[in-house]
Amino acid sequence: MDIYNNFKNYFDSCYRLLIIIYHLFTFIYSLFFINLLNLQIRKSMLEIFFGRNKKKTRPEPAISFGRYSDNNKPVEKVNRWTDADNLFKEKKYTESFDAFFEYLRDDNIGNVVHERNENNGHFHFYQGSKIVRGGYDSEHLQAEVTLAKMPSPSVPVMRRLLEMNFNLYYSRYAMNGERLCIRFDSDIETANPNKLYYGLKELSTKGDKQDDLLTQDFSTLQTIDTEHIIEIPLQEKEIKFLWFKKWIDEGLEFVKTLDREKFSGGIAYLLLALAYRIDYLIVPEGKVLRDLEKIVELYFKKDERQTTEKNRDMIGAFEKLGSSSKEEVFNSLYRSKHTFAIVSPQNYKTITDSIYNANQNINWYRDNNYPSIAAQIAEYGIAYCQYSYSLPRPVTDLFHLFMMVNYGEYFNALGFNVNYYNPGSKQFDADKITDRIKQIMSTWKAKYPNLKMKLENIKYDSLVSFNISFTTEIEYFNFDTNR
Repeated sequence: MDIYNNFKNYFDSCYRLLIIIYHLFTFIYSLFFINLLNLQIRKSMLEIFFGRNKKKTRPEPAISFGRYSDNNKPVEKVNRWTDADNLFKEKKYTESFDAFFEYLRDDNIGNVVHERNENNGHFHFYQGSKIVRGGYDSEHLQAEVTLAKMPSPSVPVMRRLLEMNFNLYYSRYAMNGERLCIRFDSDIETANPNKLYYGLKELSTKGDKQDDLLTQDFSTLQTIDTEHIIEIPLQEKEIKFLWFKKWIDEGLEFVKTLDREKFSGGIAYLLLALAYRIDYLIVPEGKVLRDLEKIVELYFKKDERQTTEKNRDMIGAFEKLGSSSKEEVFNSLYRSKHTFAIVSPQNYKTITDSIYNANQNINWYRDNNYPSIAAQIAEYGIAYCQYSYSLPRPVTDLFHLFMMVNYGEYFNALGFNVNYYNPGSKQFDADKITDRIKQIMSTWKAKYPNLKMKLENIKYDSLVSFNISFTTEIEYFNFDTNR
């Protein structure tokens, strides 16, 4: 019995000891947790007061918009053109080629490769879906683009190439075995920088356009030499296809609510702005791009037809384009490097006139409660320039900001974080817009010292007012490079 009691007392003591240890650890843990919580609260308060509590934003997606422009080369690149011209006049032909290909090279994208050994050299450069390959020796220079593979002869294909030959000035269509090509060549003694530039530009831009069209129009031809093309992620393609259909469907639906006679001018503006928007924001290639270009050509073709007739044809073409299958649109969506712009620079007064003329036609639509038409007429004025000309980079940057304000939901769908305008509440984030404008102005101040934008003139009371005031400020830009 004594042994039992001794064991019982021993176990009771151990149990009480364990209870004490448990409460002690609980107390210590509570102190640690409270201190940790206080530390986190103090840290949060410091972050709030000293600005460290900024939300981590996702990086902007690497998506490009619009067409490539070679109109904004830095000063050192422009100087290499002068070097190429002077060296050629001194009959230092290979040194002239060194300077010429360095002028062409865009160091940001690595679009041109040129190597030489004494008087012999070879080069290749990228233009959309095509690679231009060439070489030279002490006597001749030649360059070539492979368009497609033709396993068996085709009379319709050869007829098409023969007809297109008449539209070429420097190059010609040719065959090399089963390969359809475009070729350019020149004697070294006549291969001056101007001839090289325009000859290689014709070769590469025609090749970039015709390869897609030929393989789509002729089933006997096979795609070839496109391994360098950068595939767009499937999710991005899905989003672009969705908005491609959405813009066309909504645009046509709205146009059909308007009197085609009374609103003929407004309808033309809406349809053309739609074409330019798709070109800049969706950036299609191949067949879709060709169809867009045909829609624009329907309006600007010089003939005796009335605006209502041209609008009818554009509507019909848009209806056909809007019915394109997902596969057709997806095949026209890809990314690639470019060396030449498909449009040319213009005197800035041409851009000024386009913006001014469009904005002059807004008043009636604004005053008669057609804000959607008014806003898109302002869009047309600057979008026409972006589509038709190779613009100074600050104008393109500001046009991109303009599109982000007007089509923020599209950019959000693609994964962009910045919101400049809320279409639901019709509220602008004027501070963000101002900051972006200042950033653009600062970036290009060194090259364009007289470039200014009067921020106080930009209006934020409505989308129409913003579009008019914003584009009007662009209209008054001074690109004089003299201080």
